[in-house]
Amino acid sequence: MSEHFNVHGGARLVGEVDVVGAKNSVLKLMAAALLAEGTTTITNCPQILDVPLMADVLRSVGCTVELDADVATITTPAELSHRADSAAMGKLRASVCVLGPLVGRLRKAVVALPGGDAIGQRPLDMHQNGLRKLGATSTIEHGCVVAEAEGLHGAQIWLDFPSVGATENILMAAVLAEGTTVIDNAAREPELVDICTMLTEMGAKIEGAGTSTLTVHGVDRLHPTEHRVIGDRIVGATWAFAAAMTRGDITVNGVNPHHLDLVLDKLRLAGAEVTTFDDKGFRVVQADRPTAVDFVTLPYPGFATDLQPFAVALSAVADGTSMITENVYEARFRFIEEMVRLSADARTDGHHAVVRGVEKLSSAPVWASDIRAGAGLVLAGLCADGVTEVWDVFHIDRGYPHFVENLNRLGARIERVAGEPDRS
Repeated sequence: MSEHFNVHGGARLVGEVDVVGAKNSVLKLMAAALLAEGTTTITNCPQILDVPLMADVLRSVGCTVELDADVATITTPAELSHRADSAAMGKLRASVCVLGPLVGRLRKAVVALPGGDAIGQRPLDMHQNGLRKLGATSTIEHGCVVAEAEGLHGAQIWLDFPSVGATENILMAAVLAEGTTVIDNAAREPELVDICTMLTEMGAKIEGAGTSTLTVHGVDRLHPTEHRVIGDRIVGATWAFAAAMTRGDITVNGVNPHHLDLVLDKLRLAGAEVTTFDDKGFRVVQADRPTAVDFVTLPYPGFATDLQPFAVALSAVADGTSMITENVYEARFRFIEEMVRLSADARTDGHHAVVRGVEKLSSAPVWASDIRAGAGLVLAGLCADGVTEVWDVFHIDRGYPHFVENLNRLGARIERVAGEPDRS
């Protein structure tokens, strides 16, 4: 049975909300547990659909995984299977991050091609090229990435683009390679730093986390650890945009505001009053209609492509005209088609979208195409007259724990409803 949200417009969101561990970190940390025999414990895990899916992926290679509230306990056996072909692979983009750990530990891997959000092409060329530099062969056969090596050795690796996924896979293979690996033009995201922190706790030797050059000195073996996931900056930013769009007042706890410096600066330009609390959280207060601001998506520390739907949604109700430029995923502008259903004045041209703000949107049935698009449509519905139906909300459940409950606690009126859509 399908589910949708009924979102009642006109709410002003006020209050506090707690952010738990980052989706874009926890799934990779779970994969990193494959690198060490024994029991690894990961705390502050978000209770989202993707976590049990990743648990199924790990079980498919022989791990025992227990999920209890915000704790994941992963026991990795001495003998692992090199084949990761669980049905969960097709539902989860991050499942490909088991490739690096399996190659690193077993020197071979067969990993089913991943699924995930419909936001555009995300080829695995850089993942494969990095593994080849380390001494592995890598091909695509029968819907799987197949990699094998007699031994792994350090290498100088240059990434054409600072891909988070490629950096992660190469890094997790290199920690058990012989010699030193240097990854240039590496991803710098806080979630990547979080993985480096956990790997270091496991005994890896990594230099340069958070910079564009990662240096990895290979070690013979790693040991299990206990690690706390960093707060989810994308979820934190979602609440920041929610405050600005609804002219609200929201305090966000549990996320480092310095991971959102650019986002919070953009909201200040839109007229919000922003207060930060060391590395613990922040508060966003928007008294008047937001002012139009331009956005350009770029790898971290630039404006995250995951936040592009919220930039569009904010621009749709802002005073003035905004230009949003998408430089990462070409299909992310599919979101705008749904915003137009809500009477947004938006046009796209290649990598650019021009959005002319309106005073109020108009409710309509809309469909989420990915996690962030779904959440963006819910926020837009809060700024529309009447009741907006947001469909395919399983996407939202993959990235936002207790989303409906948190919104209602902040003053929204939103219900989860079972039933099939009327597409007539």
